[in-house]
Amino acid sequence: MKIVYIVPGKMEADEAARRERILRSWADAQTYVELAVAANGPRSIECMYEEYLSIPGAVEVAMRKEEEGFDAAILGCGGDPGLDAIRELTTRMLVLGPGETSFHIAAMLGHRFGVLKTNGDRFFSSVELAFRAGVSEKLAEVIGVDIPVLEMQKSRGKIIETVVQAAGRAIREKHVDALAIGCMTMAFMEVDRELGNALGIPVVNPAKAALKLAEALLNCGLMHSKRAFPQPVKLRTGLASSYRELYVHE
Repeated sequence: MKIVYIVPGKMEADEAARRERILRSWADAQTYVELAVAANGPRSIECMYEEYLSIPGAVEVAMRKEEEGFDAAILGCGGDPGLDAIRELTTRMLVLGPGETSFHIAAMLGHRFGVLKTNGDRFFSSVELAFRAGVSEKLAEVIGVDIPVLEMQKSRGKIIETVVQAAGRAIREKHVDALAIGCMTMAFMEVDRELGNALGIPVVNPAKAALKLAEALLNCGLMHSKRAFPQPVKLRTGLASSYRELYVHE
């Protein structure tokens, strides 16, 4: 099987190569994994505007990879921006969002889960994502580490310390019993095992979880429902011959 991990924004080549190596280390032996970076998009995604800015570039990568015969795509942002749109446009390729995936797994592993975000300002975006995923009743807390995404890799010790303290309070006060990482940079820092050991609860790495779920669904012969995510009407009726024609340039 062939799975592409889509970075929906700008990324340095060495960091992209590092993340691709990590993905391949997680994958089963028979799985080919490729990381593809969008040609255009934000440098990091830390607000709703940047989420929306990331969607066109991610769509371009997804459609190209479907044409190349990839079996599944993972949308590489914890907020899953454009997940429903890409699912509408693809016809053969499974598309997963790491946010939705990790929320479902965290909700399955406990009764009340928390989400780890880069900053507390993203509280309501996590609430909305949990509602769309159908697990809002189990979302107990959103924990912000208040460290900018582009500075995270220099701050591993601070992240661990901050999360252990904040998640410890959430465990005691909000009865959180599972945690989902809501940032892909943090996911590729592979802090989940260290945090899980320190907190004594399962910590879901969204990048790894999405990859392993994609493998499992493909092995089961499943993809997202095209009844739930139908092809856009202009494409279905022939009023447009390509998804690119859905956007009019004046």
